Amino acid sequence: MRRLHTKFCWLTALLLASSAVAVFAQGTMGIITQADAALQAGEADKAISLLNTLPQAGRSIAEAQNLQCRVRFTLRQWDAAAQACEQALRLDGQNSNYHLWMGRALGEKAGRASFLSAFSLGKRVRMEFEEAARLNPRNAEALSDLGEFYKEAPGVVGGGLSKAESVAAELERVDAARAHQLRARIAEERKDYGTAEREYKDAIATSPHPAFHWTTLASFYRRRERWTDLDGAIHNCLSAAARDRRAGVALYDGAGILIESRRDPALAARMLEDYLAGQSKTEEAPAFEAHLRLARLKEQLGDGAGAQRERAAAFAMAHEYKPAQDARN
Repeated sequence: MRRLHTKFCWLTALLLASSAVAVFAQGTMGIITQADAALQAGEADKAISLLNTLPQAGRSIAEAQNLQCRVRFTLRQWDAAAQACEQALRLDGQNSNYHLWMGRALGEKAGRASFLSAFSLGKRVRMEFEEAARLNPRNAEALSDLGEFYKEAPGVVGGGLSKAESVAAELERVDAARAHQLRARIAEERKDYGTAEREYKDAIATSPHPAFHWTTLASFYRRRERWTDLDGAIHNCLSAAARDRRAGVALYDGAGILIESRRDPALAARMLEDYLAGQSKTEEAPAFEAHLRLARLKEQLGDGAGAQRERAAAFAMAHEYKPAQDARN
């Protein structure tokens, strides 16, 4: 009886330990989920605070490091973003998205580096995007970024339009709208503007979320200085966004195009207000940056008090964001 009792005690202890580990893991993943939600909402300070509560070991730490990378990316802290992404890859080098974000962070660093450093970083960016696509051939974002890299980069670091076209063919099987968009960008690079416009329009027709692709067409019209067509594309974007709850980023992007074009600041302000009031905010369009854009527009429109409120909102969400610090001073 004593031996059976001892065995029972050991089994009970093991079950309790297993339960504790499961609860701890659930708690860790819960914090990561909360931090990701904060990132999507543009609450960078909250996301960082949550991530700082996590232990530095465990199965979830790679995901936490990748999330840290993405938060730092929105804050334009490229070195810190790359360091966090590097940590994520050391823990899980087989994750396609970790390689994608590493490539993005290094790409931003390369864009601000000296010639020799940019050359070295450029090759690493290519390798990261290629590995992301290799690990998951259906990762549309990885394929899109790889194709964009090939289109932009010189041959000395592995770029080339023929490579970009090959990626577009792969992307066609995964995300037809993104494939059309990549082909449009390639056509623009070749100064074949008729083909580019047709591909941008095909992306709109193909996508289940056309509002975003209306903004890419509007951006094309901005580069071509076709102002009437730009205005039409923006209004079509608004119509499409009204029918699509996931189209918030299109409002942010569309407002950005109007700002860059110095056209209709009142409409740009309304688009940003609608984005900030909506439920589809995303790290692709950080809410704190939307507040800063809106502050500049309100200042331009003569609403100084409103501009001050927007600047305060941006700073409250992202104390470490330098443009928010500068705007507050």
